[in-house]
Amino acid sequence: MAVFGMVSAVSGFIKIRYLLDKAVIDNMVFRCHYRITTAILFVCCIIVTANNLIGDPISCINDGSIPIHVINTFCWITYTFTIPGQQHRQIGTDVAAHGLGNEFGQEKRYHSYYQWVPFVLFFQGLMFYLPHWIWKNLEDGKMRMITDGLRGMVSIPEDYRKDRQNRIIKYLIDSLNSHAGYSFAYYLCEALNFINVIVNIFLVDKFLGGAFMTYGTDVIKFSNMDQDKRSDPMIEIFPRLTKCTFHKFGPGGSPQRHDTLCVLALNILNEKIYIFLWFWFIILSVISGLALIYSFMVVTMPTTRETIIKRSYRSAQSKEISSLVRRLDIGDFLLLHFVGQNVNTKSFSEMVQELCNLLGSSRTPSAPSTLEMHPIYPQVDSFGKETET
Repeated sequence: MAVFGMVSAVSGFIKIRYLLDKAVIDNMVFRCHYRITTAILFVCCIIVTANNLIGDPISCINDGSIPIHVINTFCWITYTFTIPGQQHRQIGTDVAAHGLGNEFGQEKRYHSYYQWVPFVLFFQGLMFYLPHWIWKNLEDGKMRMITDGLRGMVSIPEDYRKDRQNRIIKYLIDSLNSHAGYSFAYYLCEALNFINVIVNIFLVDKFLGGAFMTYGTDVIKFSNMDQDKRSDPMIEIFPRLTKCTFHKFGPGGSPQRHDTLCVLALNILNEKIYIFLWFWFIILSVISGLALIYSFMVVTMPTTRETIIKRSYRSAQSKEISSLVRRLDIGDFLLLHFVGQNVNTKSFSEMVQELCNLLGSSRTPSAPSTLEMHPIYPQVDSFGKETET
């Protein structure tokens, strides 16, 4: 039950939030990194540390001259090994199991990664959360303050809604062409997401001894091969049965060598976790790369920005939207786009129409006198409390 309690706590990363104090400051691909992927990695970390799911993570057998808990502890904290040259021989006649046989003159493949799997998974979870943490601190609650009072409400008084919309419009006009740093920080963190997933693929490949890059394709090939001729790549990377060598002194003071067989029950979980992560990292890297290309098009092509606004506000004329986009730099557009994600369609449409009226002409507009009577938001002291103006 403790395992399910910890997993339910992690589920907070992926729950859909409709809280009034939460503003949308990113897109779905961004959230796939810091919510879904981080939650997956933390859950996997919890699973591999929950010994009650599989029993002891390692169980070794010997001739009885060494206490079982001693040999188990020794082989767990040092390493075990298999013999690649004995991988594809007949089990039961030539070898005892895949990769286990006569080791004389044979190359050994050492396995000690299983000690570090929980730590690596936890570290990866932090890595996937890091770009969001950076962006959240650079964004510094700007969108939450701008859209305060319009988020998450199904029905609000008409005069209150109009007042909040006018304040947002006044802010956008007064701060026109001053949000370049805002957009640069966002797109930088979006690029960090893509870099992060690529780095994680190479990190896991190094961690598993260069076997992760082709792990998924090898498993797919294995599933399509003839039952009698195939060799499971998951067993080669995550062996269930390995060897361990323990040295001690005998009664006469001479060194004694003890060979033991160790069952790595934990690898039953590890092989499933890493095959899932292989496919997930590939999917995430593809959609992150496409999102990066899309963002590049948004930054470099005004027609793309026009299409995005038209998709949210279909009542406007094409010329009005084109004129508005020409007056907004990429930072202003990104801020307006995030406003559209945080308010309802009616409010956003009215704000875009008002901006088209105010910014559509070639001259530099000024806000109407009715807008000048309303500040964008109340004065805020250093402790975050509203003060009288």
